[in-house]
Amino acid sequence: MRIGVMIGGRLDLDGLVARTQELEAQGFDSVWMPNVFGLDAMGAFTVIGRETERIELGTAVVPTYPRHPVTMAQQALTVQAASGNRFALGIGLSHKFVIEDMWGMSFERPARHMRDYLEALLPLLRGGEVNVDNDSYRIHATYGVAGAEPPQVLLAAMAPRMLALAGSVADGTSLWMTGPDTIESYIAPALREASERAGREQAARIVAAFPIAITDHPDDARQRVGKMLANYSPIPSYRAMLDREGAAGPEDVAILGDESVLDEALDRLEAMGVSDFSASIMPVDPDAEGRTAAYLLGRMGR
Repeated sequence: MRIGVMIGGRLDLDGLVARTQELEAQGFDSVWMPNVFGLDAMGAFTVIGRETERIELGTAVVPTYPRHPVTMAQQALTVQAASGNRFALGIGLSHKFVIEDMWGMSFERPARHMRDYLEALLPLLRGGEVNVDNDSYRIHATYGVAGAEPPQVLLAAMAPRMLALAGSVADGTSLWMTGPDTIESYIAPALREASERAGREQAARIVAAFPIAITDHPDDARQRVGKMLANYSPIPSYRAMLDREGAAGPEDVAILGDESVLDEALDRLEAMGVSDFSASIMPVDPDAEGRTAAYLLGRMGR
């Protein structure tokens, strides 16, 4: 299981470059950046890609609705060219309150939207040409970016139809607020079934992001994580995953405790087929971030 770190937060572009360079020098496999209400993640990775050499750069995730498939493809291939082909394109629907209430767009039939979107996007990424006429798009175009190879495409997939797309036509899924029981009993089997039905030989990638911290005070840490991540609980798609897990809130899927607690959790994720662990390191104690990063690096070296 490869291990990466979530980046973003309040860092400016120079800070993101410096943080990624630090993580690359330490030996982490990847960094994952949300695309929320600040810097554009692919724009940032275009810069970061020129300032790093080895580490994988992945979005977690870019919303599809405001980006035409051609625009998404051009941006993704530009990041590939800038980074020497180290980019993984994580995309997702976002949420109804963002798409409709904030951006004034329709969130009607989201699974159909993603199906139609991928029908247009994937040919552009994988062959440079698209000829599609579906319910959402009519695109007949050819594009190419010199030196760019097709990036892997990961879907933020939780509902059955999205998981079917992630396993059958995309390269896997990027998860958040999804606990281990849910991954083992629901996410991984759905991806395997979709991949097998589509006749795909390569296993779908599962990038699982978790809040995590080494701490000597796990109960206090859990309360702090609950407060820091409280905004995720009422979002319907995350609420559905938390309910499936039997979790009251984000603090109940966080991985918090000493090294033995973290070992048990990560061993289990690896055994169930998680290909990539993405650590959202939580500042629950003054030394939690440093201790947790050192632990993860030690685990990579085992």
